[in-house]
Amino acid sequence: MTAGTSLTHGTAAPTPRATTAEHELAALQREHGRPLFALLLRLCDGDRQRAEDLVQETLVRAWQHPEALHATDFDSVRPWLLTVARRLAIDARRARRARPPETGAEVLENARVTADHAERAAAMLDVREAVKTLTPEHRDVLVLVYFLGASVAEAAQTLGVPPGTVKSRAYYALRALRRVLPGYAADLH
Repeated sequence: MTAGTSLTHGTAAPTPRATTAEHELAALQREHGRPLFALLLRLCDGDRQRAEDLVQETLVRAWQHPEALHATDFDSVRPWLLTVARRLAIDARRARRARPPETGAEVLENARVTADHAERAAAMLDVREAVKTLTPEHRDVLVLVYFLGASVAEAAQTLGVPPGTVKSRAYYALRALRRVLPGYAADLH
């Protein structure tokens, strides 16, 4: 299409330089634009912007397929236009459902901020330094139970102490770490 031909909802205003195809398209818009818009508005759940876009797309399809507009198989081109419009609306709905939903600014404001790699590395260094301040007995229990994932019974067997002693040492080791690492207290519960 050339400049000067409007395909928006309402009337089309061809310019003197408009081609025959553009005149036919403008006539289609005048004759079938309102019924197309009404159908698409219902199919788009009242979204006027989307319905107008789909009317435009329907008319572009009509422009791209002039053979359908001049077919002698039917009296009116309206059923063809309504079918194209309906299929475009269905395709647009499917495309929207296939994409993840967009998030607004309010969702991002409430989103949980996760630590990046640098923050995790700094936290690991802090924890290593804090563990070095523990007694060897407490450190051994923490390493076995929390870092290596051993059960209380396995740690007790490895250290040669009763399971109750492993639990007690783990409790006091964590309490000491909470004092040394006050900013990490929530992570140490």
